[in-house]
Amino acid sequence: MAAPPYLIQKAGEWQRTLLHAVSGLLVFETLTGLSIYLLPFSVPNQVMVLLHTLLGLVFVVPFAWYQVRHWRIYRTLRLSHVVLTGYFAMVAALILIVTGLVLTWQAAFTARISPGWDLAHIVATFALIGAVLPHVLTLVIRAVRARATEVGGMVTAAARTLGRRTALVTVALFALMAGISFSARPADFANEFPVDYDLSLGADRPFAPSLARTSTGGALDPRSLSGSAGCGTAGCHEQIYNEWAVSAHRYSAMDPAFQKVQEVMGTQNGAVSTRYCGGCHDPISLFSGTKNLFTEDLTNLTGYQEGISCIACHGIKETDVKGNASYLMSQPDRYLWEFSESGARRFAGDFLIRSFPRYHIETLQHKLFKSPEFCAACHKQFIDEEINQVGWVQLQNQFDNWRKSRWNEPGVPEKTIECRECHMPLVASHDPSRGDDLDYNRAPGDEKHRSHRFLGANQFIPKVLDLPGAAEHGELTRKWLRGEIEIPEIADKWRTGPAVPIEVLAPDTVRPGDPITIRTVLTNNKVGHDYPTGPLDIIQSWVEVTVTDQRGTIVFQSGQRDTAHFITPGAFMFKAEPVDQYGNLIDRHNLWEMVGVRYRRALFPGFADQAEFTFTCPSSFPGGPIVTDGSDPFQPTVAIRAPRQVSELRVTARLMYRKADQFLLNFLFGAESGLTAPVTVMSESEKVIRVLVGS
Repeated sequence: MAAPPYLIQKAGEWQRTLLHAVSGLLVFETLTGLSIYLLPFSVPNQVMVLLHTLLGLVFVVPFAWYQVRHWRIYRTLRLSHVVLTGYFAMVAALILIVTGLVLTWQAAFTARISPGWDLAHIVATFALIGAVLPHVLTLVIRAVRARATEVGGMVTAAARTLGRRTALVTVALFALMAGISFSARPADFANEFPVDYDLSLGADRPFAPSLARTSTGGALDPRSLSGSAGCGTAGCHEQIYNEWAVSAHRYSAMDPAFQKVQEVMGTQNGAVSTRYCGGCHDPISLFSGTKNLFTEDLTNLTGYQEGISCIACHGIKETDVKGNASYLMSQPDRYLWEFSESGARRFAGDFLIRSFPRYHIETLQHKLFKSPEFCAACHKQFIDEEINQVGWVQLQNQFDNWRKSRWNEPGVPEKTIECRECHMPLVASHDPSRGDDLDYNRAPGDEKHRSHRFLGANQFIPKVLDLPGAAEHGELTRKWLRGEIEIPEIADKWRTGPAVPIEVLAPDTVRPGDPITIRTVLTNNKVGHDYPTGPLDIIQSWVEVTVTDQRGTIVFQSGQRDTAHFITPGAFMFKAEPVDQYGNLIDRHNLWEMVGVRYRRALFPGFADQAEFTFTCPSSFPGGPIVTDGSDPFQPTVAIRAPRQVSELRVTARLMYRKADQFLLNFLFGAESGLTAPVTVMSESEKVIRVLVGS
């Protein structure tokens, strides 16, 4: 049987070194592409990504040369399934080249690869396999059938040569990959406690009295939970990193007040006791075993300035609403060269994360973040006998405040406002994580991410630490406290105006010498939990009232601060006064001694309270000091005599807030430090009272 003429051409073509190189590269690229797509995250798979990319770039020129030559030789053949599969293979290969070049550019020079281009690259891979296999196998089968002829024998021999050399190139490339994989070691974490680590509270509870746990049950290398700067400097999450860098989460461990209180606690109760605070304030030190008697400052300097780092938050896999850091911390594997600070290794590490993001996304982004229960692990606190030697006492509890409030309608997201919707409002974004299809009111293409500033109530620490962006963050916090930051996505569910408005209720007219009672009504308008919330032994919110006549002369006042920044006695205050087992006031944030509360005043969401003040309408005012009888701290009575010509009284009431009271700051840093917490005017109101003079 005579061999078809094109087989003679095929025998010559299959002998060409160019085809052998192209075939070997094509097989390697196809197999590594399938491995990257189908196999789990590993060092070899990461090396495959790099070689797949580099050799893919090398593949472009010889393939283009071969493909053009191949087409010119066989373009005159009549249309058949062999020709059709050849054209399909050519188109699929061209799509692979174009999409591969685009993905390489994106991974090298942009923040993320495009899901659309990535999908096209994957689909084209399977299309190429589906076209090349029947194309080549048909030709091989025909050659085998024609091998009895001289030409058929030539083609068969050429096919064997092509197969051997293709396999040789492929095996050589996989050997190169194996060698690189063997030498490219991932980060070697030392997950061990110090030899002197105290396990007196139980070997099965190495982080007690904190409820925090690790997926390994033991220590975690501090490097595995730190390195947050890399998330920003890699060009990926720069926007989110800059938001986090001045947030309360970032400075939770280096907060000088926290450090001082921790020092007092460790000195008084032993280093083990400080683990109680570490799960929420300083998880990197806690999990590395640094909350130990022989460790300076009870702090691990690796990651110390990161507080709740990116990994320390995103590495949490389970939470429990008991609070006290009741969560399970994982230790995600890190990409090759992720810890390199500069140079080719750092570029390769960043390239791997962007070009092979599946593992990065699977391990660090999950639905748990979107639940209030995730926040509850730290934003709910109690102490028990293990801490205070007496028994269980509830401390701050933002989670249950919210859970029982009007803002929570279980199963009805259109009526519910959750933690992240307030404290992590959506912002315009160029971040790779922008967009979301898991929230009922969002979409993958909404070009927004949730702010990682975690705006709350602390203007003090960023300023004290002189963090970059502290002034901007402080101003945003002030606006947040006043309810001046709009959140469009929940505007139809949220209230307008101040977060906690104040309203003055007073008579329209009075006569000289009459007693005057004014009331200030305060309403928790749009705070998702108690107002104020947090450690109420140090937080202060109070009503400042000033009454002046038409000349500006002060007739009555309450709630002012003196020159040493202390609030004058008798002010109406929201706060708590915890006590120890002997009835002594807890006034140094020494909560480890707390057994109960002798006084607590706060506003539950949607509820109102009022402060009442009584004074006498002046009939004469000879001048002199203001006198306060101080008999009732919530109804102070001040008798002031003013000139008869007083015709009106102007009442100004302001709700004030500060994060830390002056006594604590003086105790921690000394009165000579001059440190005082910024005071925010939450809301204000005025009322004019006409004074009826004469008959």
